[in-house]
Amino acid sequence: MRIFVTKFERDMDYLSLIKKPIYSELEDFTKLFNQSLSHDSGLLSQALEHIRKRAGKRMRPMLILLIAKNFGDITPVSQNAAVGLELLHTASLVHDDVVDESGERRGQASVNATYNNKVAVLVGDYILSTALLYVSYTHSETIVRYLAQLGRTLSDGEILQLSNIQNREISEKVYYEVIKQKTAALFEACAGIGALSAHASESDVEAAKKFGQNLGIIFQIRDDIFDYYDSKEVGKPTGNDMSEGKLTLPVIYALNSTGDKAMMELAKKVKEHSITADEIAALVAFTKQHGGIEYADKCMWKFHAEAQKFIEEKVLNSEIKQALQAYLDFVIERKS
Repeated sequence: MRIFVTKFERDMDYLSLIKKPIYSELEDFTKLFNQSLSHDSGLLSQALEHIRKRAGKRMRPMLILLIAKNFGDITPVSQNAAVGLELLHTASLVHDDVVDESGERRGQASVNATYNNKVAVLVGDYILSTALLYVSYTHSETIVRYLAQLGRTLSDGEILQLSNIQNREISEKVYYEVIKQKTAALFEACAGIGALSAHASESDVEAAKKFGQNLGIIFQIRDDIFDYYDSKEVGKPTGNDMSEGKLTLPVIYALNSTGDKAMMELAKKVKEHSITADEIAALVAFTKQHGGIEYADKCMWKFHAEAQKFIEEKVLNSEIKQALQAYLDFVIERKS
């Protein structure tokens, strides 16, 4: 008898639990989202089809739908808001790949690599405009304003990250500022908009937003930990963040807790984009040897405990509680 479970099977177990209370509504979302990324002909049609084919797990739309169902019903407002937010996220990824000069996204060629930077920027602009169109269908000024503010926050986070590369200080505080304005802001908006679409009370909306923020922080720290391991499942080589000039939580902790001067010099070279592959390997090994991974893992579980309170206090329906628990556990335990 087989006694082990593969990564794929474990992920599918989580995802099946997450989708269970919203299965039909998620299918409706997928149809609406694919429709939003459709065009009659030409280069734009090809580029949009390229983006549709690399669909992820739909973690953010699922969060919107689950939170909406927790506080009321999934309505056309919820669905259009979910499409608008996912489109905004998609546009930001297309633009990020141009900024980062990335050749891949989710294991497939990025839009800028498949076509060129000009096409990628224009396609990103088209998707962003489509996001605004769909969120306008909610007829909710509050949700429209929230999505517009999210776009500003994401851009602010990207600029903060770029400016931080020039900053000589190696700070956990700045690290958290960046991820709160990038990954965490998206999850926070999903949970907040989901609650708003179900007409939740102001206090419930704020609690949902905090839950989403904690999810986003966990998601990003887990993503950053992946960068210290070479795995085809993760979809990026070891030290990829460092090669892009980014210092993440594991190495920040290792550097600040030891004060190692030689490694600090390598960290400066990361920020200067002058570090070699061998030096990145040395910095990765140093991080692992001095507890950087364990520290980051401990931080994730602290945010997990905070997120757990929301599930225990604000989620009454047993099926939705199980789904959100699976969602939280999947985010922290995922392997890719």
